[in-house]
Amino acid sequence: MKVTDLPKHWESKKENVERTHDYNLRLPLEDAARVAALADLYPDRTESDILNDMIGAALDDLVRQTPLKGKLEGKDK
Repeated sequence: MKVTDLPKHWESKKENVERTHDYNLRLPLEDAARVAALADLYPDRTESDILNDMIGAALDDLVRQTPLKGKLEGKDK
């Protein structure tokens, strides 16, 4: 998924996804405010959902890029 596809994704029905890893993430205040605003715009999505989707989309974008493409392809999501 592309980052630009996320708003459409967030408007669709939320699907449960198994998340097996926890990360502690410290964001600059401005970025945290943006994530909170997105969660307000899409009330069916939590801030964690928004961040998970954004990170997944960014990783998908990196997989499509060279020279990282070969290093990241085939890694389990």
